[in-house]
Amino acid sequence: MSRRSVCLFWLAVGVILWPCPSPAPLVYTPGEGWTYEAVGGVGKWKRETAKEQMAVAQAAYAQHDYTLARKSATRLLQTWPLSDFAPHAQNLVGLCYEAEHDDEKAFKAYQLVFDKYPRSDQLGEVVRRQYQIGLRFLAGQRFKLFGVIPFFSDMDKTADMFEKIVANGPYSAVGPSAQLRIGAARERQKSYPEAVTAYERAADRYHDLPVIAADAVYRAGFAYSKEAQSAGYDQGTAGQAIATFTDFITLFPNDARVNEAKRIITVLKEEQSRGNYMIATFYEGQKRWNGALIYYNEVLVQGPNSRYASVARLRIDQIKKYIAGTPP
Repeated sequence: MSRRSVCLFWLAVGVILWPCPSPAPLVYTPGEGWTYEAVGGVGKWKRETAKEQMAVAQAAYAQHDYTLARKSATRLLQTWPLSDFAPHAQNLVGLCYEAEHDDEKAFKAYQLVFDKYPRSDQLGEVVRRQYQIGLRFLAGQRFKLFGVIPFFSDMDKTADMFEKIVANGPYSAVGPSAQLRIGAARERQKSYPEAVTAYERAADRYHDLPVIAADAVYRAGFAYSKEAQSAGYDQGTAGQAIATFTDFITLFPNDARVNEAKRIITVLKEEQSRGNYMIATFYEGQKRWNGALIYYNEVLVQGPNSRYASVARLRIDQIKKYIAGTPP
């Protein structure tokens, strides 16, 4: 290498290593991402006080610049976490996500208001926003795969959202309705025992709210009746459904659903009769006469006017004759 080339090489190295301010640096801040910082400044959107930073976030939100609004609110939360403006900033983060139709992230952002700022005056608004998000997922809105692609509805996650809402404000404006929606989510996934538990909890906790209590008892009976339809010969759930609907009719005689409850009771009793009749015929086929008599009698006790009653009476008479020594 020539002497001239060596000199040029070291001159280039010196220029590269010579300290000098960058005219347009990019700065990465956790939670904010990459941002441009002007020389000697702190960026057009950054401010020196929490109040001024909140003003930037609110102005950006009003102009539908949700990325800037969220970034500004996040900086406030990181820089002034104990500020009086922090709960408002956390709420604004949720509002931004919700405006961008990212409801799952919005719900989690709202939850942080309860977790970090339990005395905030934002709690009433926040729990209402959470409730609206829960309703959208209950209606079938899909959760996002990897937080990006709408992929699947999930009633477990939906029920968990409503459980958080109830925990956040059991006696808030939306708390009682949220407890009912836990049951509705469980019904959607055909987890009827869990649905009944949610409804019964609503009936007990909000017994002094007639609209909620009536809805809870009726829905519990309906969930029991759904479970009874898939219970085969196990008529226990049918009996629980009948008892629950009977309570509903007794406690809320003026409710518009009383006639429907009576109709369902009739159907359930018919189903009980059918189940007992089928068990009786099984025992009869096995020549286990005492067992057959017990269940034929149950047909008459539970459904004396059912379509199985007349046949049950006939079979009882014939079995008694057989036991007495006269073949049926």
